[in-house]
Amino acid sequence: MPLQYPLSAVVAPHADRADDMTLALVLTTISPEVGGVLVRGEKGTAKSTTVRALASVLPPIEVVTGDRFSSAPGDTSPDGTWPLDAETETRPVRLVELPVGATEDRVLGSLHLSKVLADGVAEYEPGLLARAHRGILYVDEVNLLHDHLVDLLLDAAAMGRSTVERDGVSVAHAARFVLVGTMNPEEGELRPQLLDRFGLTVEIAAPRDPRLRAEVVRRRLAFDADPEAFVASYADAERALTDRIVAARKLLPEVELTDAVLTKVAEVCAAFEVDGMRADIVTTRTAVAHAAWHGRTTVTRADIRQAALLALPHRRRRNPFDAPGLDEDLLDAILGDEEPEPEPPLPPEPEGDGDSEGPGDEGLDTGPGGPTRPPSEDGPTRPPNDSDGGDQPSETEDQGLDTPPRPSGATRPPIEGEGATRPPSEGEGATRPAMESVIGAADPYKVRRFEVTGTGAGESGKRSRALTTNGRRAGIDPTGQGGLHLVETIRAAAPHQRSRGRTDGRIRFEQADLRTARREGREANLVLFCVDASGSMAARKRMEQVKTAILSLLLDAYQRRDKVGLVTFRADSAEVALPPTHSVDIAAKRLADLPAGGRTPLAEGLLTAAEVLRIERVRDPRRRPLLIVITDGRATHGPDAVTRSRRAAGWIAEQGTSAVVVDCEQGPMRLGLAGQLATQMQATHLPIAEVSAQALAGVARVA
Repeated sequence: MPLQYPLSAVVAPHADRADDMTLALVLTTISPEVGGVLVRGEKGTAKSTTVRALASVLPPIEVVTGDRFSSAPGDTSPDGTWPLDAETETRPVRLVELPVGATEDRVLGSLHLSKVLADGVAEYEPGLLARAHRGILYVDEVNLLHDHLVDLLLDAAAMGRSTVERDGVSVAHAARFVLVGTMNPEEGELRPQLLDRFGLTVEIAAPRDPRLRAEVVRRRLAFDADPEAFVASYADAERALTDRIVAARKLLPEVELTDAVLTKVAEVCAAFEVDGMRADIVTTRTAVAHAAWHGRTTVTRADIRQAALLALPHRRRRNPFDAPGLDEDLLDAILGDEEPEPEPPLPPEPEGDGDSEGPGDEGLDTGPGGPTRPPSEDGPTRPPNDSDGGDQPSETEDQGLDTPPRPSGATRPPIEGEGATRPPSEGEGATRPAMESVIGAADPYKVRRFEVTGTGAGESGKRSRALTTNGRRAGIDPTGQGGLHLVETIRAAAPHQRSRGRTDGRIRFEQADLRTARREGREANLVLFCVDASGSMAARKRMEQVKTAILSLLLDAYQRRDKVGLVTFRADSAEVALPPTHSVDIAAKRLADLPAGGRTPLAEGLLTAAEVLRIERVRDPRRRPLLIVITDGRATHGPDAVTRSRRAAGWIAEQGTSAVVVDCEQGPMRLGLAGQLATQMQATHLPIAEVSAQALAGVARVA
């Protein structure tokens, strides 16, 4: 087994404060009830390296020998209740990695198919949740995981139990694990409802200090050159981390949680207007774990501050375009400069359930016998790699050396008479002509659902009809790609039992009997916006309406798990403002900065969009595209502008691309050019005022 990079050797991204990622991971292992950690960050920022290194510093666990569910003596598992004197063994904590393409059967477990067919015995085969019990379940790129699987993981993590009711199997087993998800926001966001189910969240970035970056490279090269020697050099620091985690776990039940602490946490959560009560509970648990991590039995202002910084930022998002974060100045103002005074004790309950108050209740005071190392009130406390200096950056295989690429223009197929339409390079167009303007959008609204025609077979989503691995059962799948259809398999084998010499109660199957289910559901698509940003669109009211419609369509694409892209055309060229991506956040930011002005190179815009779709068909052939052209239909740039636009529209129609033309033309004198363009593209024509779902309440689908 290859050696893992040591956790104590991971360099923190900021020299002036602690490594929030490492701290969050440690706190949730001290108190798993916190609910797991979501790590958001750009590529190359040591996300995977740090998570994998965490397992090596966790203390080993004692399990019943031979148990498939990692039960401790005295625990109850589907295999039985183990006596306290059961034979046990000690093993390291497991780090179970859940691949993005995992199926629900693999996650939850299901019927042991080979034993059913061969022996006629219905036996449950445990899934990844059972294997991760009392360990770490790690999901890399959790934002790309199917929503129903994320729901399963978060429910199991919150309840500490997994229940399976399927295929004639009824099993419930413990599933207490630390859930860790990592993601790159460039690939799209998690839904706010799912974000809230993660206990803590951390935003990380590569260090910008050249000295820290050099230290990252130095350590990584040393590890790659001689892993054994490098790991051995950090052995003492790793043992110190393990001992400190063990001590914090033992101290956790002794940490005093006073009414003053609960009131202060409630004040913080109320001030930041978070929804529900989960934020209060998670913040309180995190503050208690933070106090135990620092060897204290009382919760201080610094504990609450650090807990709020980890537990609240992602819970303030109301829609996908809200930037996560927390106003630290407001947080400090709420907490105050001094430790809060304890509130008067509440009258005791009639039964006297232990809520006794007295002179020893000093609120948030640390007290004389307490902390071995009290934290500073100016910010987060030192990270777990204190033995290593604690002020170095977060590290990875190729630590943050990449930055998101700037979008560039796509090449286009030539067309007769086409003028110079090369997209401007990064250095061109830096100064914006005076005739350009940037106009904002209003609040988005609910839009009508646009679908790609026909039945696809792409990634599971919520837009167009498709054959998927999940969904309603709609017959037999002739390709054999679906899940086993047990009833149809038995029905196919039944007529042949006598000819196969069946003499006992077991059904005899052959390969030809196997039948798979044909399931119909919804798929995610590529929604490519081709936006006219010319002078004819630059009127304030019109451009505001256009941007609001696009923002609303982006929100719809986010909810339906689509990829999105943005092509704009104005002046004398077209530009790929955003290559296809899962991140609608970036698309919304590019839209906000979209200038308008100049002539209308309609042909160039259509051909650029067609080229982007061609490249995406090669890159991701299963994801069907939907082209949304937003224009008034005018073509005013270059020789034979109208003729070239018609040819470009016809070429798109020949490719069989599903398209919608959103007509932005307004006023009493209308030319109807957008309607003609839609006819030439064999696309749906839709006035911009009818994009809203409320505009045509009786229409359910436009394709």
